[in-house]
Amino acid sequence: MSAIPRAEAAPVHGGGNTLLWVLALVAIGFAVARPRAPLDYVRLVDWQTIGALAGLLVITQGVEKSGMLQAAAARLLARTTELRSLVFLLTASAALLSALVTNDVSLFLLVPLTRVLAAQAHLPLARLVVLEALAVNAGSALTPIGNPQNLFLWHRSGESFVGFMGMMAPTVALMLFWLFLAIRFLVPRAPILLKPAGDAAPMQPRLLVLSALLFIGFVIALDRHWLTAGLAVVFGAFLLLRPRVLLGVDWALLAIIALMFVDLRQLAELPAVASLLGQWTIGEGGRAYLAAVVTSQFISNVPAAILLERYVHDLPALAAGVSVGGFGCVLGSLANLIALRLAKVPHGLREFHRISIPFLLVCAASALLLRLG
Repeated sequence: MSAIPRAEAAPVHGGGNTLLWVLALVAIGFAVARPRAPLDYVRLVDWQTIGALAGLLVITQGVEKSGMLQAAAARLLARTTELRSLVFLLTASAALLSALVTNDVSLFLLVPLTRVLAAQAHLPLARLVVLEALAVNAGSALTPIGNPQNLFLWHRSGESFVGFMGMMAPTVALMLFWLFLAIRFLVPRAPILLKPAGDAAPMQPRLLVLSALLFIGFVIALDRHWLTAGLAVVFGAFLLLRPRVLLGVDWALLAIIALMFVDLRQLAELPAVASLLGQWTIGEGGRAYLAAVVTSQFISNVPAAILLERYVHDLPALAAGVSVGGFGCVLGSLANLIALRLAKVPHGLREFHRISIPFLLVCAASALLLRLG
């Protein structure tokens, strides 16, 4: 993991949809090899997750169109003149927010801001977003509400909220230690070079207020399990008042995540997978932890937690393993995909794996030593 060039300018236009087509081909392969009724494919998708992401994507687009991010980025760049300090600030904010408002919500708040910062200054956008993705995977592991796998395992554990945090704290501290050490080596202490000032996006206070109110209402709706009503209000408000906002939404991201559910759940259902897990001795200790790390690389950490919970009896090992398993392959966590799609950078997958795979190896080994010690 080498340091970035000091004046690297990050392009902000979108990349392709290679992953979308790969997932579609895999889905077609499963349909040929293991055909099932059309409604069964619909049931494979977690529509609660898709619906929540759809609402957040639309609201985030509204915030971007309001011009607020551009103004906030200009103020931040006026106060922070060193690149490493800016990266520390963004990643620490990502880690903290993810523990409080979940990893995906924190990305929806910070990645668009980071993209606007890169439009105003010469910043390594891809690397910043990768570090933010690592930060939310690490920070969200601390609390039961930080990510879906923690919420699932917390309900299974019978631990109190504080007790669960105490169980996860050593692993989270270790992940954050390696994250901030990685920033020390990946990001130089270089001055931030501003780009020539272009035409400032006009502020639209009414759109900002609308987006803020919809965000608060939508989060409350999600907490109360009123997803359908929340989506109806969000889409209805923008269709009626600001229909152009909907045109800028990355709808392909929703298709990618829906196909991930279709493909990965069918992979987990394969008899060979169940037979393999049944043969392995992964009930406790280091083997349980390593099984969670490895399985997350192939089917993502949320399905891995659900799949392995029936075979693993050591809940702390399982929780630590699926948390660390969010690093490495981009499929290890949905947060990775969300971050890269929101960033809209070409070659984002390549930059992600250049950083995330070594980071996984270091974190996985040190967390294993922590557990064995």
